[in-house]
Amino acid sequence: MRLINLQPDRGSRLFLVLLPFALLLFAYFTGSASRLAENPNDKLLPSAAQMVDAVDRLAFSEDKRTGEVLFWGDTGASLQRLGLGLGIAALLGLTLGIAAGSVPLFGAPLSPLLTVLSMVPPLALLPILFIVFGLGELSKVVLIVIGVAPCIARDIEQRAREIPRELLIKAQTLGANTWTLILRVVLPQLLPRLLISLRLMLGSAWLFLIAAEAIASTDGLGYRIFLVRRYLAMDVIVPYVVWITLLAWLMDWALRVLTRRAFPWYEGGKA
Repeated sequence: MRLINLQPDRGSRLFLVLLPFALLLFAYFTGSASRLAENPNDKLLPSAAQMVDAVDRLAFSEDKRTGEVLFWGDTGASLQRLGLGLGIAALLGLTLGIAAGSVPLFGAPLSPLLTVLSMVPPLALLPILFIVFGLGELSKVVLIVIGVAPCIARDIEQRAREIPRELLIKAQTLGANTWTLILRVVLPQLLPRLLISLRLMLGSAWLFLIAAEAIASTDGLGYRIFLVRRYLAMDVIVPYVVWITLLAWLMDWALRVLTRRAFPWYEGGKA
């Protein structure tokens, strides 16, 4: 029996899934206990109790200065920016990708332009965005759109080019015009790929959001992390990082479930 052919059963799969997380937690709390034993005032690796106290203070108590619950206010502000940016990027990427991949007259100028735009490091444009759009919400959303939309468009373009030519010829034989081809043949084939592209770009979108919030914002998860870093408040930073990771995972899971339920034929078609 070759290793490549071994398949874990359900119990073994669950164990293998949990094992790396358990090892990471064990390594962290072992290091934390060791450092705190040597120096109870050490801030680098806070204990579980310290992080629980910080979360209780931020998530379940009102801030004395503003009267708001900071944790949930930061979460709502970040999710609003992220959702708006991803929504615009998805719509723009889908439109440009279909145009570049399905209509040769549009593809000739769009394809090289999308390639160049996808190579521009979005964080390098952040100062320009702040100068042009100001320090408000618009610049943060635009950064996410600039960073995500060209990559989605290139992926959609490639998938559009992979649609069998026979399907397009048959549809035209039955009298379909360009708009009918796009709406009835091309678009349904590309919608599941759009959701997969969004899943792949979630990490980058969060990166752009955190960077923008860290530089110019008065709320948000990234703002809070960079605000407390000057005090070495790792008991706040670590829970916030874990929370961001959990949010990203939940978004990825939701998109995966949506893809499976809305387009059940997609996985079977690939097989």
